[in-house]
Amino acid sequence: MTPSARLSASIDLLAAMEATPRKPADAVANSFFRERRYIGGGDRRAVSGLVWDIMRAWRRIGWHLAEIGAQATPRLLVAASLVLKGTGVEEVSALFEEGRFAAGALTLKERDSVHALARRTLDMEDMPRAVKLELPDWLMPELEATFGDALEQELAALSEPATLDLRVNMLRATRPEAQKALAREGLHAELTPLSPWGLRLSGRLPVTSSTPFQDGRVEIQDEGSQLVAAILGAAPHMRVLDYCAGAGGKTLALAMMMENKGHIAACDVAEKRLDGAVRRLRRAGVHNVERHLLTAGDKWAKRRSGSFDRVLVDAPCSGTGTWRRNPDARLRTTRQDLDELLVKQAQILDKAATLVRPGGRLVYATCSILSAENTQQIDAFLKRNSAFHLVPSDSTELPESLNQTSMFALTPHKNGTDGFFAAVLERKAEVAPEAAAAES
Repeated sequence: MTPSARLSASIDLLAAMEATPRKPADAVANSFFRERRYIGGGDRRAVSGLVWDIMRAWRRIGWHLAEIGAQATPRLLVAASLVLKGTGVEEVSALFEEGRFAAGALTLKERDSVHALARRTLDMEDMPRAVKLELPDWLMPELEATFGDALEQELAALSEPATLDLRVNMLRATRPEAQKALAREGLHAELTPLSPWGLRLSGRLPVTSSTPFQDGRVEIQDEGSQLVAAILGAAPHMRVLDYCAGAGGKTLALAMMMENKGHIAACDVAEKRLDGAVRRLRRAGVHNVERHLLTAGDKWAKRRSGSFDRVLVDAPCSGTGTWRRNPDARLRTTRQDLDELLVKQAQILDKAATLVRPGGRLVYATCSILSAENTQQIDAFLKRNSAFHLVPSDSTELPESLNQTSMFALTPHKNGTDGFFAAVLERKAEVAPEAAAAES
């Protein structure tokens, strides 16, 4: 594709996102490119890269357009993004050319807007702080309370493009073996500093078409997500429950930790997500997992009350820790969304707790950076459930910096991962009747 054709496709993709504002941008993009299979891999990366750059600066670009009295159309969003980041007016105008695969020339009104923006820079001193930090206004107090003076550094890191992290499937290869296999296909990966199974690539690369991915030697998984699996401390002899398993990313890591032994139950309320795990489990060579769809009135959990050695609750959350990958989520999530999630998280945590055996452990995790979804949920749970207490993880797979921790909160700024939270809770062993009588 020519530069003009890429720009035109970017405008079309933005228009598709504008037409479905409640649908995640990556889902819209996937559908967009599926319907345009003639757009090659390099062009797809260029088009989506431009659009994601715009989303990372959405509030700032919108503020500039409002300041000059211009409407934030997809065409002007693209032009504004380029100009505010230093591209010359004439160069931008040349990209808006006439032609079958081009966007068409700028109108006189659009040209006036572009010239007005050329006298500005993306970040301005008189910008409201929430605009400059690309946050919805309602979320500012929560994040100021969480990060204090480090807020701007943390949010700057969350605005950077994410790395591409892989987890090596130790059932099929070692890290050096997988690293060499990827290198043979032009994918040069570095070892992740925290996860003992991780490899890291920079930029958008065609990993899923590589042989190591297709034969199950590597899976795409952020290093922070790998550490959530690691902190559970799953071992081959255990009965383990992945209560909100989704498509099975952490289930696969747990099966690897358990050497394909023991038993894992992967549960979720979404049948489509659970069905999506089948192919991944098969590709990874995993066969110690049963899947179960949780439905209203289901007796499955009641029959298995108190029977699991380890239970992982990767709770549905705001996803604020994944803003590097999903910058559109910053402005799509509302206060009402968060309030509803907090209720759901507490309910899920209470239900999952009933499945932990005495002496067993429960890990609560989110991909959120909000204390309301993390430490505050744990504090409230412990007040409701005196049978549980925080304990240090007994996992041997954690890095030295997290060894024996009972709780962690990872961020891109501090750790180079997505934002993740995890807490380890242990159900107290039941006291025998004669011991209870003696104590009284």
